Amino acid sequence: MNILITGASGFIGSFIVSEALRRGMNVWAAVRRTSSRKYLTDPRINFVELNLDSREEMVRQMAGLRFDAVVHAAGATKCLHADDFFRINTEGTRNLVNALRDMEMPLSRFVYVSSLSIYGPVRESQPYEEIRESDTPQPNTAYGRSKLESERFLDSLTDFPCVTLRPTGVYGPRERDYFLMAKSIKGHTDFSVGYKPQDLTFVYVEDVVQAVFLAIERGQNGRKYFLSDGLVYSSRTFSDLIHSELGRPWLLRIKAPIWVLRVVTFFGEYIGRMTGKISALNNDKYNIMRQRNWRCDIRPAVEELGYRPQYDLKRGVKLTVKWYVENGWL
Repeated sequence: MNILITGASGFIGSFIVSEALRRGMNVWAAVRRTSSRKYLTDPRINFVELNLDSREEMVRQMAGLRFDAVVHAAGATKCLHADDFFRINTEGTRNLVNALRDMEMPLSRFVYVSSLSIYGPVRESQPYEEIRESDTPQPNTAYGRSKLESERFLDSLTDFPCVTLRPTGVYGPRERDYFLMAKSIKGHTDFSVGYKPQDLTFVYVEDVVQAVFLAIERGQNGRKYFLSDGLVYSSRTFSDLIHSELGRPWLLRIKAPIWVLRVVTFFGEYIGRMTGKISALNNDKYNIMRQRNWRCDIRPAVEELGYRPQYDLKRGVKLTVKWYVENGWL
């Protein structure tokens, strides 16, 4: 099978590349000219530079290539300006799909990696219930809105073999956002916000990869699947597990009201725009941390795809922290 993987140099994409190679697929890794290839060193990988800003240029860049499957994992999770989310996530998806259609690419499957964030704060009344596909999306972040617009574009295509995956918070080796929590805990500080109970869900990167290949093999065109490890955690579980894996260093736990985070992220976003450096503490981060219900219904993925999460949070955090330590991140 010839497979194209966009976002191949990124966190999730690099793991998808590794699994495709393990399965003996002919892998084409779509990268930018400036992309790091640190985790793409296998000599079997074919590279193609794709400019997701231009449908016409991608047709030229893919000339002569034929793919049986495409996994579209490219996208931006942090941007200085909200418009950039739509340029990269929404228009980039539209341009890629239209380029493939222009080339009459004989695809059996196009897997789109979306996000649970397209739903935003739904079912927030206690006791929290699982977010379901039938719920109306209410994205409260620019990232979530850009992903939702991408999904709506894909929904408008009646003859395109697309399956969409909607993972919750993805963590694992090489991931940088959750890493900041581990770094903070190693530095003896655990910061959390909000006093209202929060139900969190997570999915280890290898379980997302499992779902990608199940979607290629068994997915039904037009279907969308939530992904988590199938469990629900309190807001403190993740930090407690990291703390344990780091050998339980002395720790100052700070719990602040949500308005404190609003102030911090406001200035973080302002400073980011002034300096041109994207801050992890931005307006989207505020809305993500303010959201209280991250439960989601993975039964369709289990029943239709045969998805079986292999990593609960305890196992996943153990492997992740081990990787951070061994690779000099912590």
